[in-house]
Amino acid sequence: MAENPTLVPGSEIVTESIEISSDGFDLKVYQAKPTVPGPFPAVIVIHENRGLVSYLRDVANGLASSGYFAVAPDLLSREGGTYSFQDINKEIPEKLQTIQSERHTTDVQTVINYLNARDDIGRIGIIGFCFGGAVVWNLIIEAKDIAAAVPFYGTNPPLAGVPNIHTAVFAVYGDLDERVNAGLPAIKEALESAGIEHHISVYPSSLHGFLNHRNPERYNPASAHEAWSDALAWLDQHLRS
Repeated sequence: MAENPTLVPGSEIVTESIEISSDGFDLKVYQAKPTVPGPFPAVIVIHENRGLVSYLRDVANGLASSGYFAVAPDLLSREGGTYSFQDINKEIPEKLQTIQSERHTTDVQTVINYLNARDDIGRIGIIGFCFGGAVVWNLIIEAKDIAAAVPFYGTNPPLAGVPNIHTAVFAVYGDLDERVNAGLPAIKEALESAGIEHHISVYPSSLHGFLNHRNPERYNPASAHEAWSDALAWLDQHLRS
């Protein structure tokens, strides 16, 4: 069931909140698409460890403005959704630590199935940030029908699963993100050894979360602009050709 679609002024996109049936519950999803007729390439947007907040809707809207059908699932739907928590910054990261990664993979696969069932969707890509970057890594080990992936500062997946990847990967990191970057040599070696098409890009003077324009303590405008342009170029290359 969908709410009334909303036309975003000046952006030539339409947005709506929908629910997709998944394993006996309704997965909450925000979607944005161009107002022109499809078919469209699609991009699944996976949120940070604060849930499906306004910043992730901004990302989906930006993708739609660039010609993509963007879908952003709320991976806290089983708990009532992101805004069912009173203290998003404290409660959601704690809650997400208690959930097995397999559940997130199952829920994202539900979104993939939803997209595959539509007649206006072409190739499918995925992008994720922080917690969502890790979800992206784990998902592409399992899913076979994701053409392009862009994990932003996501921790490594189980390296033994990397040879199972059938996705072109553009991995984004900030050079000041010491915790996540500690895994860079290992994931680079695993991707190269497995012959996976990939590119790893580390942006200067940038912290974990540097793309998030709604977080002034971490946002780096120059790196964010460059990384977003690079991510769109990767998606264009692999989803439109």
